[in-house]
Amino acid sequence: MSSDQRFFDFLKERIGLDVTSVGPAIIERAVRQRSMASKALTADEYWQILQGSRDEQQALIEAVIVPETWFFRYPESFVTLAKLAARRLADLNNMRALRILSLPCSTGEEPYSIAMALLDAGLKPHQFKVEGMDVSPLSVEKAKHALYGKNSFRGQDIEFRDRHFTAENDGFRLDERVREQVRLQVGNLLDPALANEPPYDFVFCRNLLIYFDLPTQQQVFEVLKRLTHVDGVLFIGPAEGSLLGRFGMRSIGIPQSFAFSRQHAPEPVSATFAPTPLPVRQPVRNVAPTPVRSRPFATVAPVPVMVKTANPDSAVLLANIAALANEGKSAEARAACESYLRSHEPVAQVFYWLGLLSDVAGSTLEAQGYYRKALYLEPQHPDALMHLAALLQSQGDTAGARRLQARAARSERAADSERKR
Repeated sequence: MSSDQRFFDFLKERIGLDVTSVGPAIIERAVRQRSMASKALTADEYWQILQGSRDEQQALIEAVIVPETWFFRYPESFVTLAKLAARRLADLNNMRALRILSLPCSTGEEPYSIAMALLDAGLKPHQFKVEGMDVSPLSVEKAKHALYGKNSFRGQDIEFRDRHFTAENDGFRLDERVREQVRLQVGNLLDPALANEPPYDFVFCRNLLIYFDLPTQQQVFEVLKRLTHVDGVLFIGPAEGSLLGRFGMRSIGIPQSFAFSRQHAPEPVSATFAPTPLPVRQPVRNVAPTPVRSRPFATVAPVPVMVKTANPDSAVLLANIAALANEGKSAEARAACESYLRSHEPVAQVFYWLGLLSDVAGSTLEAQGYYRKALYLEPQHPDALMHLAALLQSQGDTAGARRLQARAARSERAADSERKR
């Protein structure tokens, strides 16, 4: 009963969700769960319950949205933010506090990471304020509680936890000094009321556009454009850069920061600037133990510390490629990929990295070719599927993008089933 189009349309209208971005099975499962919880026996019966109860509407949305996040995800973004924030304050002559938005903020890891990064970089509490917004009241409530388990701390460098958290029972409580910098609230990016908000100096909106169809992406982008100050910077997810390029935004030129300017591109800042040690992660497969997969199309995986040896094996070489790329050393990373292909059998991960490096450099056709080579070798490579889908979407090939998104969703469901065994 849950394949009823009415439920897909409801989620599209309420939160802009494109069913093909997550796959119908996820929505169908959520509808079945809520139908059982509501004791509805038929699709029509549950539909009537849904239409008559705002609580049930929110419960269905909560059942579809499965937040998967952690502190300092995409660490180069926070390094870049710290440098740009200092420059922005100087431009403003410290006449006002910086306004920063995290949307969707999920369970709080991202907005709190923003606050920790800026405090560690030397900014004073009165110099910035962070606002976090999410469509899920349950997620916002968890964020306000600010008690986190081990899954929120990933990677090998988690020294920030010692600085900003206190062990409590089986988790870690975030210090009040950080919490005071962040205001959390329930909100929807498609809410017309957001149009009245003053623009923000920095906006984090990552891995959201990929869940929408093209018309909704355009609508959401217009909202993000209004929310981002004319001299501000918008941080997005790794699969969304091509979409922003199509909408007229330009990368600020820092690899792995996924940062775009609304009009003119700010002068690039040093990619090596690091006010504090931040956790480092890269999407490397067959190198580290199997990572916990995130929501569909997210790119996650811890990377081991590199140790150079006289005769490095393929796993170490792959990890070295990832480390170079994540440090912003694009030329060195590309050379390492080419060296790998000269001395080893071709593997999907190397072509994926070549595709990502070309993508970041703006060579979309070259990137597309590398992603397709990765998928030839590994047809269900999730990251290659994700990035190639974004490229096709940016070129107007919506049908092709949706086919790849559906493949990625099937791969994700298969991985979920395998982990549960």
